[in-house]
Amino acid sequence: MRRLALIALPLVLSGCFYPADRGRALETRLEKLDATQAQLQAELKQTREQLDATLPKIDAKIAEVSKALQSLDTASRRSGADIGIQLQKTVEDLAQLRGQVETYLYKIGELEGALSKTSAETEKRLLALKGDEALKEAEAKKKAEELKRPTDKKEFLALAQEKAKGGDVAVARQLYSEFLKKWPKDALASDAHFGLGETYFSEDKCREALFEYGKLLQEYPKADSTPDAYLRSSECFKKLKMQEESRLALEELVKGYPKSEAAKTAKARLAELDKAKKAEPKKGGKK
Repeated sequence: MRRLALIALPLVLSGCFYPADRGRALETRLEKLDATQAQLQAELKQTREQLDATLPKIDAKIAEVSKALQSLDTASRRSGADIGIQLQKTVEDLAQLRGQVETYLYKIGELEGALSKTSAETEKRLLALKGDEALKEAEAKKKAEELKRPTDKKEFLALAQEKAKGGDVAVARQLYSEFLKKWPKDALASDAHFGLGETYFSEDKCREALFEYGKLLQEYPKADSTPDAYLRSSECFKKLKMQEESRLALEELVKGYPKSEAAKTAKARLAELDKAKKAEPKKGGKK
């Protein structure tokens, strides 16, 4: 029961914390940008519909011109002047329709450009509102997208681990996340969860790290990295001033994985905690 509570706790702690005032400002700006995008999309749709309606007219005029040209040699009962006037009018109508098409195409290009610009501004403002961390994540995502992805899952995971080891934590995080989307039920997903947790742990993002460690403890209790996940969880709880949970993680580690290297460290830390507790002055005692 205690173990289940320990596993479930990180999932509760990992909720997204965002200041209310900044959240409201974000929503207001997004609503305005969404309205602008909706208007542009409506204009674009209308222009495309106008273009679609005009193109058949052009086809009809072309057919009319072709028919007129083909009948020149058989139009003996009509004067050359009459035929010339008819052709001239048809050509003028065709030129007018072509002008409309060019106008529509130009307008479509402008609207598509405006939509693209609005989307870029929306993304930029979102990142600015979320702060430097969001900007870093966006840059890391772009950098990760430029990397050549191995098709083999082991090589893919190795690439993420290599980036993490090299200090490129944000890119490694992107790769670990992508691995978990591609192979969520694979046995190697345990290493991906642990690696992802480590990227957060290295930046003191304990809530996010605990979520990944918790997923590992819950779904892969027999994985090689599970004992280390318990140890890291204990450290995270300690940083969050959750001493009881920190101790519980150490106890569960020793109990469940007594022969692991992580358990040796856990025993030493538990001994230190016991020693410190004995050294504490009793309540109500003499000062």
